[in-house]
Formats: sequence, C-alpha cells, structure tokens
Amino acid sequence: MSKKSPAPDSTASSLTPSSNKMSEEGYLHGYSTIEQDRLKYQAQFTEQTIYGNLDLSGINELLEVGVGVGAQSEIILRRFPHIKITGIDQSDTQLGAARKFLESKSYAKDRFDLKQMDATNMDFESLMFDGAFICWVLEHVPSPERVLSEVRRVLKKGAKVYITEVMNHSFFLEPYSPNLWKYWMAMNDYQHEQTGDPFVGAKLGNLLLAQGYQDIHTQVKTWHFDNRQPEQRKRYIEFWTQILLSAKDQLLKANYIDQETLTMAQEELKQVAKDPNAVFYFSFMQAQGVR
Repeated sequence: MSKKSPAPDSTASSLTPSSNKMSEEGYLHGYSTIEQDRLKYQAQFTEQTIYGNLDLSGINELLEVGVGVGAQSEIILRRFPHIKITGIDQSDTQLGAARKFLESKSYAKDRFDLKQMDATNMDFESLMFDGAFICWVLEHVPSPERVLSEVRRVLKKGAKVYITEVMNHSFFLEPYSPNLWKYWMAMNDYQHEQTGDPFVGAKLGNLLLAQGYQDIHTQVKTWHFDNRQPEQRKRYIEFWTQILLSAKDQLLKANYIDQETLTMAQEELKQVAKDPNAVFYFSFMQAQGVR
C-alpha cells in the first residue's frame, strides 16, 4: 500500500496554518450529497444508542459544535421540544444542507440558528449557553483542547458539555480480513496525519479535566454482535460498510490505498456479511463535564 505524506504547507492537511481550521479538501468523508445523506442515515441508525440515556431536559439554549448537515440537530429538536439550538460549523456546504434539512421539519421552526464559525475562536460572548453538544466532531479537529476551552468559555456557570466520540482502536471484525484491515489502518493514518484523532474518545476525561471542567463522567457504549443476534449483526455490518466506504475517494486521491486494496476490502466485507460465524465489535465514548 502506497501512502503520500502531506507537505507541511499543504492545503490538504485539514489545518490551515493561520487559522487552525480543517480544510474541506482534507475532510476524510467529503461533502458530496451522497455523504450528506449518509450522515442523516447514520444519525437515525445510532439515535437510540446515543440519546438513550442523554438528559437535556434542563437546557433551553444549546450550542451544537460541528452541526454538519443538521442530522443530530433534528434529533435534538424532535426529542427535546423546549430546546433552541445555535449550531456552528466552518463548512458553508454543510450549513446550507443543514438549513434546508431543518427547515423541512415543522417542529424545528424558529428553534435553530446556524452560523459559520471556527470552534476554536467563537464569535460569542462568554457565559451565553445552558449547555453544549458535540457528536463525532473532535475526531476531525486539530486541537480538541482548544475547542473544549472555547466551549467552556461560552457556557454559563454550572452548564454541561455532552460529547460523543470514536475509539477506533476498539474495532474488531471476524473472520480476519487482511485487506479490510489495511483499509481501516489507512483511514486512521489519514485522519491522524490530517491533524485529526481517531482515538480521541478514550482521551476525553483527560481533555475535559485539563480545560477546567468539573464533575466529569465518561461511559463506554459498545456494539457487539455475534451468532446470538444475527439480524442485528447483519444490520451493523451493513451500516459499518457505509462508513468505511465513505472514505474511499479521499483515501484513493491521497494515495493512502490503491484500487486493488479497495476492491479486495469490499469483497472481504461482502464475505463477512455472509459468514454464519461473523463477529462485529466497536466501542465509543460518551462524556460530560460541568463548566
């Protein structure tokens, strides 16, 4: 497998030196309409796991960092009818999709405000929000500590931040699929070298503590399916296949994988989905801290 290391001043590095912003070109999953639809499906698919124990009932003004296409915003507005969301993102492409999506939901009317903004340098006064929500975002940013510091600044005293993040080291799939593992490691290498962190979930406790948050709690959520739940296993392998293949264009373009590896990985995924003894395992982290 060939791999091209980005030049120090490359605009594909997801970090522009002057602004600490992730470039759209360097984003692992891209911004196509297919990817935007996948994000909506992903949010719906994982809704119960993410929100099953999430209590936002005491929040009126919520800051959502990295609003993307509005997929999580829609769920929050639907599940918590008293909340108004201020959502920020640095991508005009995603914000446009989010506005269109949320405007199509009658229950979201007059309850959201979307702004283009750098999460490490927000244009908000201090002590503005009752709570903050961050989901699948810190893995993509170069300085999660700076994001959490800014979030703390704009939260009211006693307000909480709620975070959901990946722990990509936890992924396990049986039977062994060598080309799929090459592909998976290429995804993680790309994300790490583009100044993201595919393992950030396990670090959330330290990150929150370092930025001055109190009453910090973390909880590992796990998807583990084997012969005891064959239908669930099939659904999650299909879901995971979508996530994996959403990165293929960026990985090919950046020479982190070649076409042969991609083709073989896709074939192995099909074989795993059919295997009567397949095992799927992945864990992610949910954390919260008080300002």
